[in-house]
This record gives sequence, C-alpha cells and structure tokens, in this order.
Amino acid sequence: MKTKKIVLTGGPGSGKTTLIKFLEKEGYKVMHEISRDVTLEAQRQGIAQLFLENPILFSEMLLEGRLKQFQEGCSINSPIVFYDRGMPDVTAYMDFVKVHYPINFSEICNKNRYDHVFVLPPWKDIYEQDNERYESFEQAEKLFHFLKEGYLKYGYTPHEVPVGSLEERAEFILSQF
Repeated sequence: MKTKKIVLTGGPGSGKTTLIKFLEKEGYKVMHEISRDVTLEAQRQGIAQLFLENPILFSEMLLEGRLKQFQEGCSINSPIVFYDRGMPDVTAYMDFVKVHYPINFSEICNKNRYDHVFVLPPWKDIYEQDNERYESFEQAEKLFHFLKEGYLKYGYTPHEVPVGSLEERAEFILSQF
C-alpha cells in the first residue's frame, strides 16, 4: 500500500495545528509541526527568536527535521499521513524575509514529494500571537500568499481549505482524494 503524504500549510494562526490534532483524534497518522520545538530549544540556549537572528541556521534545522518526518511517513503502514507543514514551507518563509538560501534547500524540496497540499487561509477570528508566534495578522496574510506561491513553484496544486468547523475542514480535505 502506498501511503498518501498530505501537507496542511498556511500562515500562522490559520488553524493548521488544531486541524492536525483533530485528524489525529479521528485516527489518522500525523506528523506534528516542529518549528516551535526548534524555537523553544534556541530560547533555552539564550536566543530569543532564532529565525529572526539566524534564519539560515533555523531553516536548516527545520528542513532537516521535516525531511526526517517525510522519511518516517514513507515507512508508516497507513493509507494517509498528514503533515503539519512541509519542506517547501521552509523556502517560502525564506522568500518572505528575502533571505537567499542554499540551492540544496530547493533540491530537497523537489526530490521529496508530497501527494497533496492543502493551504488554510488567514482567519482573523482565531488568530493569536504568543511566545513563538511573533507575526502580526497582516504578516500572516502575506505569508499565506508566499506559502501558496512556494508550493506552486515546486509544481504542486495547493487546495485552499474553506474556513469552517473542524469537521467541515476535515471533510473538505478527505473528499479531495
């Protein structure tokens, strides 16, 4: 059985992680977002916002972690694995902050392919800033467009998930394949 690798992406505060947790509770295999872990580890080492202070190092760590998740997902015996963000998110964020990244970032994204990409639009009613989410809602809206364009750049066709209840969003995604 070939496992379908499904990415959920979108700007900060769009409901991705809540939706991933809902899908997991419904019995689906998931790979959780790792950027908060990377950020918290850097903060323990005295770096307040690693992405802002050293975007290349932060992005290398994220890309390495997401590649590892991708490889783990390939070996899971399940019809579907959902990923809370994918490897192309890394280059999209770098494009957003206008930082040049090594060519191997794009090579990794091109070589390791997901089956479907779903992008969640900005949703002001649920958006919250916190210790790891430093972007404003306006920045989240811009990031949404960079993420969508970032996946298009790698030949994906991102499907936009309508705003709605967790059940409605999950149903929309599951009805696409």
